[in-house]
Amino acid sequence: MADKKKIELTKRDRFNVMWHSQFLQGSWNYERMQNGGFAYSMIPALRKLYPDKKDLSAAMQRHLVFFNTHPYLASPVLGVTLALEQDKANGTPVTDDAIQGVKVGMMGPLAGVGDPVFWYTVRPIVGALGASMAIAGNVMGPILFFVIWNVIRLAFLWYTQEFGYKAGSAITNDMSGGMLQKVTRGASMMGMFVLGALIERWVNIKFTPIVSQTPIQKGGYIEWDKLPSGAKGIQSALEQWNMGNGKALTSTKVTTLQDNLDQLIPGIAGLLLTFFCMWLLKKKVSPIWIIIGIFVVGVLFHVWHIL
Repeated sequence: MADKKKIELTKRDRFNVMWHSQFLQGSWNYERMQNGGFAYSMIPALRKLYPDKKDLSAAMQRHLVFFNTHPYLASPVLGVTLALEQDKANGTPVTDDAIQGVKVGMMGPLAGVGDPVFWYTVRPIVGALGASMAIAGNVMGPILFFVIWNVIRLAFLWYTQEFGYKAGSAITNDMSGGMLQKVTRGASMMGMFVLGALIERWVNIKFTPIVSQTPIQKGGYIEWDKLPSGAKGIQSALEQWNMGNGKALTSTKVTTLQDNLDQLIPGIAGLLLTFFCMWLLKKKVSPIWIIIGIFVVGVLFHVWHIL
């Protein structure tokens, strides 16, 4: 009797699994969370590995148990699971408990990697690039964000799934090692560095209280009553003002509290506000309450002519 032909998952089969994983959270539920999305992602491979409907049904039941991790970091788990299912379909004594144990063992550590890498590092960097272009009126800003983000996301899903598939169950040997901790720490440091550099640009606080009013000597400001009327007067004023590098607009130099702060450390108010919000988050204050608080304080300070 001839030996049973070994079933191999082709690159196309594995790509279909990756593509199905786009809908990992499509059937998210409070009882088993991402189990439906995980089982759906495995369908292209399971149909090939288990042509018998009874075996296919058993395989689907195997992956309808509890599963939850970062949606993008599910890819290496899928890759390892594909390798285990392929071995099981080809006669290797891989138990259902072993497959579930690998999934549970990987989903916990990987869940903690996804947030600092994607939500706190990659997405803010790409988003800041697109937003900068959009603010400048460039329509390519949102388009560039959409393209770059999805290229990074899809490439990560595919290559990490392939890595998991090729490594098989051996990848779980490093889950308790130091690699994930180093990746998480490095990503967090990079994210904090980038966000810190963006604070001065994106967080703007201007204190309006007047500190001093100093008279300007004649000739240092525009004498509006001596300007010609009409367009020539406007042209003359603009030439004298010269984008703020020429004569002043008024006969008095007004110095605000913000001017003094900018002379000391530009952007210090925004930095302190950011540190304060971080401190509140560390104290487990809800981000919603922080946003509401900033909004209320900002409105009141504006009414009181502080901001």
